[in-house]
Amino acid sequence: MNAMRERPVAIVTGASSGIGRQAAVALSRRGFALVIAARRRAELQHTAAMCPSDGLIEVVGADLSDPEQARLLVARAVDRFGRLDILVNNAGLGERKPMSQTTAGDVERALRLNALAPAAAMIAAWPIFERQHREHPSRIGRVINVSSMASFDPFPGFFAYAASKSAMDMLTLSAAREGEPIGVRVLSINPGAVETEMLRAAFNTSEVPADQSLSPSDVAEVIARAAQGEFDENSGQRIPVLSPAASAWFAQWSLAHRWPVPVVPTPRA
Repeated sequence: MNAMRERPVAIVTGASSGIGRQAAVALSRRGFALVIAARRRAELQHTAAMCPSDGLIEVVGADLSDPEQARLLVARAVDRFGRLDILVNNAGLGERKPMSQTTAGDVERALRLNALAPAAAMIAAWPIFERQHREHPSRIGRVINVSSMASFDPFPGFFAYAASKSAMDMLTLSAAREGEPIGVRVLSINPGAVETEMLRAAFNTSEVPADQSLSPSDVAEVIARAAQGEFDENSGQRIPVLSPAASAWFAQWSLAHRWPVPVVPTPRA
């Protein structure tokens, strides 16, 4: 039991496919015990079979659009392994709809899964991170929020998705500021186009060619590096992860948006 408690523990949501599956595999290969969650339990079992975890893996079927299930997921990790080191909020919803067809319900669904559920998981993890750091000052808790480049420059049709990922990025910044004194680091990983089911449900290959997109393992590698502390000095920031083609675009975008929005002065009292 003591040996198990010495292994760092990571939660990965949305681990039934794509980025989440590959993140689970990458973290397992680096020695993390895992709690993996998604709605599709059979696909989660397949993910678990891909992980060299020595049996230190918990599979949790959960609908994370319910913030209460996100909270219970954190409790499950601590009950099983006695600690929590990494929270990867990856589960997400990304529907593409023109404004003329978007409903308030669409916006609510995106916000519930992409922002409210991660917020609930972070709130649940916070006292655990704080206690662990108080008892072991060298121990760092890390939250890795898988966001999107849509929060920088949304594609038409991503009204709800971009809004929810922008909310996630602000959760990252706010939590990072509060986490600094208690040894908690929080990052947003913001990938461009990633070759996943979600991408192909929204875009065909004429719009986003496969050779211009990332693989899920590309993003998973960045998540694993973040979990090991490589980006701790960037806590609170958005970390773009881009294909070579998108990197060239982002260099131009960054140049064009280098100046902040002007501040409108208020009248003197």
